[in-house]
Amino acid sequence: MSDSFESFSIHATTTSHAGRGLVARVFNSGFKEAHDTYNGLSIASDGRVYYVLCSTSIDFGGRVFRYDPRTDTIDCLGDLTEMCGEKDRRTVPQGKSHVLFYEYQGKLYFSTHAGYYNMVDGMERMATEVPPGYHPYPGGHLLAYDLKSGRCEDLGLAPEGEAVLAMGMDTRRGAIYGITWPIGIFFCFDVASGTWRNLGPVSGQGESGSGTTYRVLCRSIPIDPETGVAYFTNPEGDIFYYEPGADRVARLVGEDMRKDYFGRYVPHDSGCMGYHWRQVIWHPQEKVFYGVHGNSGYLFRFDPRQPRIDVLERLTSGPSRRSGMGDQFSYGYLGFTLGPDGRTLYYLTGGPVYEQGRRVAGLNKVAMGMAKGVENLHLVTYDIPDGIYKDHGPVFYPDGGRPTYVNSIAVAPDRTVYTLARVTENDHTRTDLVQIAPPELKGTA
Repeated sequence: MSDSFESFSIHATTTSHAGRGLVARVFNSGFKEAHDTYNGLSIASDGRVYYVLCSTSIDFGGRVFRYDPRTDTIDCLGDLTEMCGEKDRRTVPQGKSHVLFYEYQGKLYFSTHAGYYNMVDGMERMATEVPPGYHPYPGGHLLAYDLKSGRCEDLGLAPEGEAVLAMGMDTRRGAIYGITWPIGIFFCFDVASGTWRNLGPVSGQGESGSGTTYRVLCRSIPIDPETGVAYFTNPEGDIFYYEPGADRVARLVGEDMRKDYFGRYVPHDSGCMGYHWRQVIWHPQEKVFYGVHGNSGYLFRFDPRQPRIDVLERLTSGPSRRSGMGDQFSYGYLGFTLGPDGRTLYYLTGGPVYEQGRRVAGLNKVAMGMAKGVENLHLVTYDIPDGIYKDHGPVFYPDGGRPTYVNSIAVAPDRTVYTLARVTENDHTRTDLVQIAPPELKGTA
């Protein structure tokens, strides 16, 4: 922990706009340069909200924060670059973390990603050209933050100097699985022994490719805690799995993600996730996975033992369902999780914006996972046992602004919803922590 960061009290308004939808509380973490965060948000067993605010600067990394609802205070736990032991090395900093915090034996495990890129043909590429006096990115790290001591341990570098894009953790066995960026190497890390296993690229040239060799990489690696098997997808719609101790990744035979409901995709299209699942979570009561497909927003149930995928419901906002449109965010939304009651799925997704009775349309095509145009943010819930879908309406800031670039979610035991979103105040835009009051779960939309 760096003593250059400080704790401070939070003062924010939570006034409502009657009839306009949900009103979010906006926090100010004190990091005005903060950029978009994907995942990077979890609630630990101590009841505190842990999150990462990212940086695209060459001079400093992303920062880890902790919000305590009991005291209504925020602490900055440190700069990611410093946590990785790379302070003053003048390398491309650890600008981002794109993964959840996984709790295991009193520690939070997470990973780092580069934030400073070279832009080539509208695509983010690993920075090989850096300003004079700087050095290329050293690679992403695995980190462990001790909840009691506040100390952060560096567990080492990802294979081949790659950043860590996706990560899942088997919190019964202490095993971490990840996919690197940009090539897409699948790796394993055993916490007890500190050993790494490099299983090699799993999706061609990954996001280092170009044209027909480009393959967008999977963002979610769910793990069956009963078996320890990790799963992920490719843009072609194949499902892959890794069994603990195996010497290779295998393709699941008998089921895939190529469902008509999801749409039709070209695997090398950089402007969408293809047939990838977007976010997938384990449901302990049924011992199956629930997940959401990207652009289409369809909810599905994945039973790996059959194996079988059942398409259940379209989780997009009510206005999107009625208009038949997909999300403007080209990769779809990552803010999907199981609530504390063990039966309610929460999803933060987009909905069309109308001006003078006409939908505000966005770009037809983008070259990366950005928003094609403006959307309202909607909170959607789905009751698993009863199959009840509900759109709780659009979310607004107290001043009427819209949370945008939302790709994270955490739900507290009291059902308060947290996310990370862009906030514009005094003509300046940053990403910060946002809080949404517990939704009413009874009834249907």
